Amino acid sequence: MRKVCLITTGGTIASRTEPDSGHVTASLDGRELGKLLGGGLEGIEVVVDEFCKVSSFAMTLDLSFALARHIAARLDEGFDGVVVTHGTDTMEESAFLADLIVPTGKPVVFTGAQHPADDPNPDGPQNIRDSIRLAASDAAVGLGAMICFDHEFHAARDVTKSHTSRTDTFFSAEHGKLGDVDGDRIVVHRRPVLRKTYACEKIATDVELIKLSLGATDRIVRLTARDGAKALVLEGFGRGNAPPAITEAAIDIVRAGVPVVMTTRCQRGRVKPVYGNGGGKTLAEGGVIFAGDFSGQKARVLLSVLLGLGLKGDRLRSEIEQMGG
Repeated sequence: MRKVCLITTGGTIASRTEPDSGHVTASLDGRELGKLLGGGLEGIEVVVDEFCKVSSFAMTLDLSFALARHIAARLDEGFDGVVVTHGTDTMEESAFLADLIVPTGKPVVFTGAQHPADDPNPDGPQNIRDSIRLAASDAAVGLGAMICFDHEFHAARDVTKSHTSRTDTFFSAEHGKLGDVDGDRIVVHRRPVLRKTYACEKIATDVELIKLSLGATDRIVRLTARDGAKALVLEGFGRGNAPPAITEAAIDIVRAGVPVVMTTRCQRGRVKPVYGNGGGKTLAEGGVIFAGDFSGQKARVLLSVLLGLGLKGDRLRSEIEQMGG
């Protein structure tokens, strides 16, 4: 008999429409969510554990970090795997944070829903059943934290939400999914290579992500640094470029001792310092760290962990570049 812990945090999967206001809110508790499972999970014992009940747009780095530590604690108690129900808005960030700090090789599977629990065609129950099968499977050992959705599962490092409302929202761009849940069969197509866990007692939560746009000024970048941010992640153009004013500001901020990390607003590809005259090459020469193929939101999560470990300077750069591929 396999034993899986189902940790609930709220989100659309635990939401219903309030009859008076019409608002969709996370109102189902863990016990009610567990009742949606139905049958088809022979040989697996499921223990429901309600961690919190929030919409994922209200999740914070602090709460996500506490969730990751809670996952690690439950796995230490002897569970074969963990499934976390979570809102889809920020699920990829919570999953990646868990991937970075949960040390065991046991499966950690995040899932949720695009349709509320009271929708005529809810997708949550099937996603939970698939995720429990995945978390109980020997094939999933060593895959790290994953997102399982619409019969597919993806590595936490690579996956992103791609559509606001469709049930096949999660995909992994160039890297591709890890595999499929085909009924009671787990089919693994690949195993992630760029994975590392850190013994982390705290994280730095004051890390800001700023997306760049045509003709953007340095106002937000400089204000954010002056207001006390511990680090900045820039989501720049193409290979990792920025408007000249932001390039100048980023270099000034690095010289003042605040790390700046460059990612791209493109959905595919990796940043690389190529262009001079104020572009990526100028940024890199000024000390800005280039984060490979990480999305801005994933680079922010990694940076929060590394800063929490006290990394800085060349050690910080080396870890980000290594993990960025």
